[in-house]
Amino acid sequence: MTDQNRSGTEQSPRRRGQGELEGQVLAALGQAPGAVPAAWVQERLGGTLAYTTVMTILTRLHAKGAVARRRVGRSFEWTAVADEAGLAALRMRRVLDAEADREAVLARFLTSLTPGDEQVLRGLLAQGSEGGED
Repeated sequence: MTDQNRSGTEQSPRRRGQGELEGQVLAALGQAPGAVPAAWVQERLGGTLAYTTVMTILTRLHAKGAVARRRVGRSFEWTAVADEAGLAALRMRRVLDAEADREAVLARFLTSLTPGDEQVLRGLLAQGSEGGED
């Protein structure tokens, strides 16, 4: 499917943002009544994606720890373990784990936050420390 620009000429289809399909798959799994097969996910996404594409996304999400799977016959049924925010947190953790100087990465991350985001983070850290002390 192609889009048309303002002058009416055809242009290539819109390219999805990084992680957009993963988010859509997680959202579909979040609405599932329980563990579901990949075909169920494909159908909920409008059926426009190839089955192999859905399987690739599910497999990648499984490798990231965002979905669980169980074997049923010769295939799998899938369940969401994380939502979209959880998936973003897993990505952030993986990036942090790959760096040698964690303190420097965290310091740079903190200085790059907007004042509002910094306040949210400080509030979350305060909540965590209140509940973690004996």
